[in-house]
Amino acid sequence: MAEPWLDIVGIGEDGLAGLSSAALRYLEEAQVIIGGDRHHALAPNIKGDRLKWPSPFDAMIETIRSYRGKRLVVLVTGDPLWYSVGARIARAIPAEEIRYHPQLSAFQWASARMGWSLADCETLTIHGRADSQLVPHLAPGACLLVLTQNADSPKSVAAMLVERGFGDSRMTALAALGGPKEERFDGVARDWSHNVPDFHTLAVDCIAGENARWYPRTGGLPDDAFVSDDQITKQDIRAATIAKLAPYPDAVLWDIGAGCGSISVEWMRGARGALAFAVEQKSTRCAFIKTNAEQLGTEKIEIIEGLAPAAFLDLPQPDAVFIGGGLNTDGLFDAAWSALRPGGRLVANVVTLESEAKLAALHAKLGGELVRIATHKAQAVGPYRGWRASMPVTQWCVTKPWSDAS
Repeated sequence: MAEPWLDIVGIGEDGLAGLSSAALRYLEEAQVIIGGDRHHALAPNIKGDRLKWPSPFDAMIETIRSYRGKRLVVLVTGDPLWYSVGARIARAIPAEEIRYHPQLSAFQWASARMGWSLADCETLTIHGRADSQLVPHLAPGACLLVLTQNADSPKSVAAMLVERGFGDSRMTALAALGGPKEERFDGVARDWSHNVPDFHTLAVDCIAGENARWYPRTGGLPDDAFVSDDQITKQDIRAATIAKLAPYPDAVLWDIGAGCGSISVEWMRGARGALAFAVEQKSTRCAFIKTNAEQLGTEKIEIIEGLAPAAFLDLPQPDAVFIGGGLNTDGLFDAAWSALRPGGRLVANVVTLESEAKLAALHAKLGGELVRIATHKAQAVGPYRGWRASMPVTQWCVTKPWSDAS
């Protein structure tokens, strides 16, 4: 096996003094050192040629590859594989060509300063991402450790907490952790007024007020959590649908006939890194999907405005498919089934007799589970109460066989 030529070195606020002997040796022997201004300042008096991160940042991989055969060090903050560029580099360069040298991460430093068990914290980032990334993790008693964008992040996070009824939450901004210039700023969301350095980590102890709005990560958010024109998979049916789709980390969903995007939203909230492609032909409903994604912390939903199956053309292979509308469209099912990876799940919900007949035929051909779901809710009947039935939904769930290459 060839000797690794690329060393990715995590460096902390204590600079060279905090590096392991191996990391320091590789840094001193490096011909080329890539890092940000901060990283270079933390590693002075090293002889290698210095390069800043390429601009645009996407050029980084090709720049790194261009130095194959030289002794190259990439300097990063803390742990290279925890919300850092190490993971991105690992997807592009074979593992046997890289050595990693982790330093204590900002999350580890922050949990130590707060006295929180790291295993019990949600570790998150809003660096280069919307603050709404935090929304799925808001809950009474939740402890959030957050990598931030800049000095304005605590103020915007505090405003979001107040707007959602978590204004009493305790917030701590921890700057330059582990270094001689370490600072700490404590406050409460509703009264937050500190001016903090750009480079810091935010700790949030979530305290829910009387009117707090938060939703569980499991499927079945209330219908009024979404904006819609009433074309929405209702709460009870949606919970059953998400259970059948079974979200898991980094899995891809095609949500066909997405309506207001409720299934896409719940899929992405259900597992870290899960991604949904919401296919919807009506522009007004696409606007609903965008609003719901922003409000419920799933801004990465990919909205595909167009008709299925033509809209599938450039989509990545799905790990799961939900058909909430358009089942009888010519070629739609065949295209979705063909694209679905072996072992992936397809779930279809229908309410019309014609679509139900289609599901029955598909069930007879491909197997799976065919169920009818009916819900009744208590409503006023004059001075009394009675059960009012909703339209029953026929649901088919099927797993694509590994042997099916169609």
